[in-house]
Amino acid sequence: MDNLIVDSGKYRKQGVGIVKGSKIEHLAPPYQNIPFLMKDLFEYLKSDEIELIKSCVFHYEMEFIHPFLDGNGRMGRLWQTLILMTKYPVFEYIPFETLISKDQDKYYKALANCDKAGKSTLFIEYMLDVINKSLAELLNFNNRNWNTEQRLNYFVSLDIKEFTRKIYMDTFKDISTSTASRDLKKGIESNFFRKEGEKNKTTYKITGHNT
Repeated sequence: MDNLIVDSGKYRKQGVGIVKGSKIEHLAPPYQNIPFLMKDLFEYLKSDEIELIKSCVFHYEMEFIHPFLDGNGRMGRLWQTLILMTKYPVFEYIPFETLISKDQDKYYKALANCDKAGKSTLFIEYMLDVINKSLAELLNFNNRNWNTEQRLNYFVSLDIKEFTRKIYMDTFKDISTSTASRDLKKGIESNFFRKEGEKNKTTYKITGHNT
């Protein structure tokens, strides 16, 4: 949030609410309570709750507490991804935020309904459905027959700064080692990325200048 808001990265020092039209959808807790509420929330992360549920609860509570003046939504979604990645690395490549952005009304409605109910159950159900759809899209993607250029364009769009052939193949489950090697060679020739190291120490870095 640097340069987007004053005092980025610091807990808010004033009361805030989420307004939709002429209605206040959510009135956040008093700013004086934020340090204690966030401390409790981070303590919750140490619990034995399964990561899928834990990530949804954390996301909801982050939105409920609304610790920052702005950017709370994207921070909640970022934290949910990070929590899921600790157990399931595939979530690094699952942009469920894209699905949320396609129908933000449902997202805000789930948050508002939980506020009224006083518990996060409805939001957990909503996010589990989003995650399920995201996984389904990934499975559908992996069943597509893309050519080299399509694979390279998609991979570059993931913005993975440094990677190995194995990481490339993890993204495209159905390609062979030789196909991956041909793709990577084409990627270097097209200036998508550059190669560093040799043999089993070879890595690739995105150049940011494709042709």
